[in-house]
Amino acid sequence: MRRTIGAIPPRGMPGRFKAGHLRLVGLTKRFAGFVAVDALDLDVQSGEFLTLLGPSGSGKTTTLMMVAGFVSPTAGEIFVDDRPISAVAPDRRNIGVVFQHYALFPHMTVVNNVAFPLRMRHVPRAEIQRRVAEALTMVQLTGLEARMPRQLSGGQQQRVALARALVFEPGLLLMDEPLGALDKNLREQMQLELKRLHRSLGITVMYVTHDQAEALTMSDRIALMNHGRIEQLGDAQTLYECPVNQFVAEFLGESNVVTGSTARLPDGRHVSVVTRRGVRLPMVCDTIGSLGPAVLVVRPEKLVMRPDDGAQTDDECRGVVTEVTYVGDITRCRIQVDEDVTLTAKVQNRIGTFRAQVGAAVRVGWNPSDARLLRAGNSAVSSREEMPT
Repeated sequence: MRRTIGAIPPRGMPGRFKAGHLRLVGLTKRFAGFVAVDALDLDVQSGEFLTLLGPSGSGKTTTLMMVAGFVSPTAGEIFVDDRPISAVAPDRRNIGVVFQHYALFPHMTVVNNVAFPLRMRHVPRAEIQRRVAEALTMVQLTGLEARMPRQLSGGQQQRVALARALVFEPGLLLMDEPLGALDKNLREQMQLELKRLHRSLGITVMYVTHDQAEALTMSDRIALMNHGRIEQLGDAQTLYECPVNQFVAEFLGESNVVTGSTARLPDGRHVSVVTRRGVRLPMVCDTIGSLGPAVLVVRPEKLVMRPDDGAQTDDECRGVVTEVTYVGDITRCRIQVDEDVTLTAKVQNRIGTFRAQVGAAVRVGWNPSDARLLRAGNSAVSSREEMPT
């Protein structure tokens, strides 16, 4: 059954490029005995920065390659500005592409690398000179025009590849792990540069990465893929705070995931999750529906930890700290709640916060609105909707 993903208009980003509207309808790619992309429907709005995020083999790069024209779909259609392009040759789609390995011509200077797509389009020489100069200024490479690729750093090579992809003013820019070869500091710097360029140009971007932080930092929306399908589509905050299933919760960021059964608390409104060994975890939502097997998801930074004073409360559970790891801005604590359940808490390293030692008895809890309750079938139960029978 085909899954339809609705479009959400991005923030207004006026720019000089004529941003394309990309629409995928039933896009499918089958290889021998394997479905790489499974009847994918997706609407990428003009001027939007949309990221395809997912593990290796999830279908994100295959999807991008079909849009670029380097891989032919088995079924479905690709539309750019309502024009079907599946049968159009890659060089006639007016789409810019940047890969992780920049594919620069090693025998050409920076200027000639950037000018290449314009020459292939038979653009007049004076116009080529103007556009190349403008593109190099855009990516901050003025003064390096005569250098060869081997004389450039990784970040500079990436900028050349980006300038080459933008110089012919495409309506759509595809980027496949373009920052993967860079070190951490340069990678973070280039993320900000790409965001700046996107906002100034107003171009439509489809970006592929397996890096969660990169996707959260740069995207208007994220399409989290798994087994050729989109598990969830939305802005970064929605995917992180409100995962629709366990895969999303575990892939995007770090989560405490506990399987158990739900039990109603004495107030008649809230429910808690009871582990297999009978430990009752804090109340998680105010659902009034049927009870049953469920999965509790709560992010480590949402946990509140304090010394165990022996008092019994419904919104905390007891545990013993088994591991403490200092990670600079935070300390990560592992807390054994019972033989089957270990929770992770992240504690900010600042004066006045409680930081436990290994072996300490603690109480741990969280705000009910910070928890997510998923049905055992791997779908979400909102704090304001009923759990089904």
